[in-house]
Amino acid sequence: MARLIAHLDLDAFYATVELQRRPELRGLPVVVSGSGPRAVVTTASYEARKFGVGSAMPTSRALRLCPQAVLVPPDFEAYRAVSSKVMALVRGTVDLVEVLGLDEAYLDLSGMYSPKAAMRRLVTQIREQTQMNASVGIGPNKLVAKVASDAEKPRGFVVLTREEACLRFAQSPPSLVPGIGAKTAEKLERLQITTLQQLAATPDDLLAQHFGGRQGPWLRSRARFEASSHVTPVRVAVSESRETTFDVDLTDPDELELALRRLSEKLCDGLARHRRTGRTIAIKVRLDDWTTVTRARTVAEPTNDVELVFGVARDLLREYAAPRPVRLLGVRMAAFAGEEEDAPAPPGDQLALPL
Repeated sequence: MARLIAHLDLDAFYATVELQRRPELRGLPVVVSGSGPRAVVTTASYEARKFGVGSAMPTSRALRLCPQAVLVPPDFEAYRAVSSKVMALVRGTVDLVEVLGLDEAYLDLSGMYSPKAAMRRLVTQIREQTQMNASVGIGPNKLVAKVASDAEKPRGFVVLTREEACLRFAQSPPSLVPGIGAKTAEKLERLQITTLQQLAATPDDLLAQHFGGRQGPWLRSRARFEASSHVTPVRVAVSESRETTFDVDLTDPDELELALRRLSEKLCDGLARHRRTGRTIAIKVRLDDWTTVTRARTVAEPTNDVELVFGVARDLLREYAAPRPVRLLGVRMAAFAGEEEDAPAPPGDQLALPL
């Protein structure tokens, strides 16, 4: 039986929830973001996107691009409530669903009678019952489905075979494909590889020479839209972290340790609520020049004890002895008890945002 995978993505999700609660903002360039000097955009309405505003962009830059933007602080409790309603409708239509964050999911449509009609009914249900619009991409694997769902937003509905995806996006830049980030795209451009068609035609040995024996062939397979079609109903994170970006760079060791304790308390509280314990404790430090370092240590027994986690993290921070002012600080737990480590993620430099 041929695999058929759908990717469903709620259009401008956070912004749409905010517009439902603030109808007076409809038609205005709304940017969901914090207001600190180092805040980043969570999402933006389509009116703001016309000015070039995008998610993960520094809010200061978004305001330069669109000075008339209306900043709205994020309310994740409200977003989770709407997401729960949407995903209940999704699971009522399809048995095998892999939820990604709050606003998107992969659905395995293999063997379903009239899958395209079923997805159109689902989109209508979502709109009628939650007032959320969704874009859908359908293909033989996750990659085709994901890129198809992005192709005609908002309210897109695109169905492609792998061959059709190769043809449709042949002249698109490699960065169109998830997992090929800006740094990789720049390196490819230096090799005069500027389109997916060119990347797909580049020999594996040449790519391996510049990107390594694993990543080089992987890049070519992405350009050919070859990817997994396996939908995993439950996604268990192999690590859990808490981090913060300071409004002002910190140099005082006492202030850094105080911030690290607060992060450790938040991390351990979340671990305890989900009954998770781990053995590998790590810190992340980003300096004012954007140099980012990590340090990790593995303890003898799985734990979520805040004093132990903070103690190890503090020792790692002291041993590192940041040579410059610190912009960002984080603490992470991994190697969870009773949970197998996932296979390494595919290489890439795509930004990931915590939920």
